[in-house]
Amino acid sequence: MASWIKIIEVEHIPSMGSRVVHYGEIEIAIFKTRDGSIFAINNECPHKQGKLSEGLVHGTNVTCPMHNWDIDLKSGEALSGDSGCTNVYESKIENDTVFLSL
Repeated sequence: MASWIKIIEVEHIPSMGSRVVHYGEIEIAIFKTRDGSIFAINNECPHKQGKLSEGLVHGTNVTCPMHNWDIDLKSGEALSGDSGCTNVYESKIENDTVFLSL
C-alpha cells in the first residue's frame, strides 16, 4: 500500500519551474507546468546525471541543463531519439498541498 507523504504547498512551486525536496537519500524535483499540473521525478537526468530541477520546463517536458536532453515529466522517459529514464513519483494535491506516494 502506498504511503502518501506531505511535501510542499503548491504556491511555493513557481509556474514553469521546480522545487527540490529530499526524502532520505532521494532527491526529487517537483515541477509545476503552465496549467498548474504537478509532476515529481528524480532530480537526475539519465544521461549524465544533470540536475533536472535546473532545466527549462516546456509543456510537460523539462530540458536537462547539461546536454539539452528533453525528459517527459509524465513518464520520466528521454525524448527525441535519446534513451533512458528517470523515476517518476505519483502525486496528488489536497488542500493546496502536494503529497507524493513513496
